[in-house]
Amino acid sequence: PGEHNIDKVSFGKSLQIPYDLTGDVRYANAVQQTFQTLNDYPRTVTGNFWHKDIYPNQVWLDGLYMGMPFYARCLAETGENRWDDIFNQFQNAHKLLWNENLGLYMHANDCSRKAEWADSISGQSPAVWLRAEGWFLMAMVDTWQIAKDHTARASELVPLLKNALDGILKYQVRETKMFLQVVDRADLLGNYSETSGSAMVSYSLMKGARLGILPEAYGERGSEIMDAIRDRYLIKENDGYHLYGICASAGLGPGPDNRTDRDGTPAYYLSEKQMTDNQHGTAACMMAVSEQLQR
Repeated sequence: PGEHNIDKVSFGKSLQIPYDLTGDVRYANAVQQTFQTLNDYPRTVTGNFWHKDIYPNQVWLDGLYMGMPFYARCLAETGENRWDDIFNQFQNAHKLLWNENLGLYMHANDCSRKAEWADSISGQSPAVWLRAEGWFLMAMVDTWQIAKDHTARASELVPLLKNALDGILKYQVRETKMFLQVVDRADLLGNYSETSGSAMVSYSLMKGARLGILPEAYGERGSEIMDAIRDRYLIKENDGYHLYGICASAGLGPGPDNRTDRDGTPAYYLSEKQMTDNQHGTAACMMAVSEQLQR
């Protein structure tokens, strides 16, 4: 209680599952408590939920996934008419983070321009991190699926999704069919085809095609990406299969550990450790494989 952390709002989606399966009121209460935190959640000047108390006035692509699908499901179940809030936040995130020259989204924007990593004019962070793009893509397709039967504004996500996918697909690595940790910087030594973000792009392509908001050719591209991840990074060893090529974590600013290196530069993202079987990659691959199986 009293903490504002959009990452933890996302846990509400996980709490909904055992409630649906068991009907246990404890889970329903937990979902409701999580939903209620959005009533007084701090916002940027644009009206977006800020990322966390330790990151005030900042909009990160990650946060759209952490907050919006859960928010949408709660509105769908309660019948509350707050849909404009969700779609205004998506539209504002696009304005804050889209880089027209690259055709990609930057990781974050500090609306106060106070963070050391923030551009003094745009407020944007300086690099394109693959997993952040993946979070945003999944946020759009998952939110559309929930909202489409409740508000006409859900249709706004369709061109945003296609535009974002068209942008990132231009950077697909020919040899691996995946995407780089720093998406647009194939020139950087040490840049690598990263598993979690590639799986998130794959999921969004296949789910968008399955739901009929993307052409079937996009679904084919998504399936090819998952095949490439399997062939490249799912390795059978003596104790079973292990998934490689996963960025363990990345963020901006000092964070709870008071780090001094998270400056948002491409070099920073490449310095973060890769971790075998990390949940960011394993979970994203499980989601994408579930879409592939439905094909």
